[in-house]
Amino acid sequence: MTTNSPPAMRPPADDTDDAARGFIATWPNAEIRDARGRVVWTLAGYEFLDDEQAAPTVHPGLWQQARRNMQHGLFQVCERIYQVRGFDLANMTLIESDSGIIIIDPLTCAETAQAALQLYREQRGERPVRALIYSHSHADHFGGARGVIDEAHAIRHNIPIIAPAGFLWHTVAENMIAGNAMQRRAQFQFGHTLARGACGQVDCGLGKSMPNGTTTLIAPTRTIEKDRETHVIDGVEIVFALAPESEAPSEMYFFFPQLRALNLAELGQHTMHNLCPLRGAQVRDARLWSRYLDEALHEFAAHADVAFAQHNWPTWGNARLSGFIAQQRDLYKYVHDQTVRHMNHGQTAVEIAEELRLPAALAEATHAQGYYGTLVHNVKAVVQHYLGWYDGNPSRLNALPPVEAGARYVAYMGGADAVLARAKADFEAGEYRWVAEVLSHLVFAEPRNAAARELCAAALEQLGFQAESATWRNAYLLAARELRQGVPKARRRGMGYDLLKAVPMEMFLDCLAIRLVAARATGRTMRIGWQLEDTGEHWLLSLSNEALSYRRSAADTSAEATLFLTRERLARLLGHEQGVAAAIAAGLTSGELHVQGDAQRVLALMQMLEEFEPMFNVVEP
Repeated sequence: MTTNSPPAMRPPADDTDDAARGFIATWPNAEIRDARGRVVWTLAGYEFLDDEQAAPTVHPGLWQQARRNMQHGLFQVCERIYQVRGFDLANMTLIESDSGIIIIDPLTCAETAQAALQLYREQRGERPVRALIYSHSHADHFGGARGVIDEAHAIRHNIPIIAPAGFLWHTVAENMIAGNAMQRRAQFQFGHTLARGACGQVDCGLGKSMPNGTTTLIAPTRTIEKDRETHVIDGVEIVFALAPESEAPSEMYFFFPQLRALNLAELGQHTMHNLCPLRGAQVRDARLWSRYLDEALHEFAAHADVAFAQHNWPTWGNARLSGFIAQQRDLYKYVHDQTVRHMNHGQTAVEIAEELRLPAALAEATHAQGYYGTLVHNVKAVVQHYLGWYDGNPSRLNALPPVEAGARYVAYMGGADAVLARAKADFEAGEYRWVAEVLSHLVFAEPRNAAARELCAAALEQLGFQAESATWRNAYLLAARELRQGVPKARRRGMGYDLLKAVPMEMFLDCLAIRLVAARATGRTMRIGWQLEDTGEHWLLSLSNEALSYRRSAADTSAEATLFLTRERLARLLGHEQGVAAAIAAGLTSGELHVQGDAQRVLALMQMLEEFEPMFNVVEP
């Protein structure tokens, strides 16, 4: 199954040499299947990238980044440190300790993680896992936990599972409350539903794509709480450095003094990163991000011979890695400071984004290019971080919604035929940004206007072909496809069972609260108790004024009904495809859920809740 030659591609560039350096072995197409034989991950379909010459439908910079991200397999970073790259969106790092291995970031799903570990063991032997480390609270860095270690075995043998402070809360929170919207928007960011090809998905900037496997989680047994903590794990000294509110709200990076190696986690990649991803998230703090890189530069870089991360490839040589970190630091500081400077002159996010350019040295640095994040939307994220959505112009304080605004714009322009005639001329002139903006109004005004949909799709497609950012390309091309083909139906997909089991009770009750249809609760009041039998927690959920509130308390005799359940049953309810409310109602009817008091009150509450459509419209009403 293993092959001992790297993919044949070597465009002239230091980054390309680095991406291939240290290669040991791989699997054909890095293909990974689950227990049922279903393909979870494969690089088949990307053969078009074998051509060194960029296709005319792909930005040349993105083409080369996509080729570099095709390097896959097991690589040696330095003495005792290895990475499996190209088996997932992220990298798995393996450090050979005195009696086994330490794993940093077990990828997105159990299947890819298991395959990565198998590949390592095929080449390096059956070394047991002595510690598992999560660098931060994003699923592509913890979701494969059960693919590399058995939880019961870890507990029995006191194998540490280490994470930064706040990890478990942020891991769940990022995908729980806004999870439905985030999953839909992620389709546009990663493009994993697009066909692979020169006219489709070519890359994600940080890696190739997202795997389609089983997301798991084993809760940390040890958290890093101080800014700097040094631990010796099975003979390997590791300096843990916290970096909260940077690329993730809970994040840390690592220095290995014995090995002269610096792992930047996701603080320093070979692309400009996102300050707010297209899928949505809390805006990241560019000022703090830059500060952490500065600390890494001055505390650790002078003592390192290699810097590497949990995406892309390493940088070797003290002078080169120091320059790389310094430029990454300056990149985020420049974007932050210059955006804020212009902002304080009264310029809006759109105006600043249109005007700001990187300084020459950064503009020429491959790793500072916008293959993933972009200068344009990072500028807007900085403004959002400080000022929010409102640009200060009262004419946009209470703007009309898209359908009504679209109808009026079209009327002002002389009707649909006039809009299309002008848009066709502008399309021929290459004014794709403007055509997409104008025709979006027409699509919202007349969603069944086939000519408008097609021309808008064509403009978006051209914008995708021109985009240097993989995420922009994916968003444009998926939007074009949905205008042409409509939105496909999809079943509701929840979080993985392990993540659901970790959901704090207050977050579960928030999930009920955001599903309340206010009109169904008009004039109603209610007090429902929730008793977790395995933890002893008791919560009181109250309905009044068409809003659900909750608090933790002792068992409250004023509750009209109290549900008794365990965290296990709670996780099963949350993961039910029919939805939370329907699952609770079914559990009450079947007797799976025990209720003390008036069960009809609980059923009445469930009838006031709704579930979310996973494939809601984005580019049309």
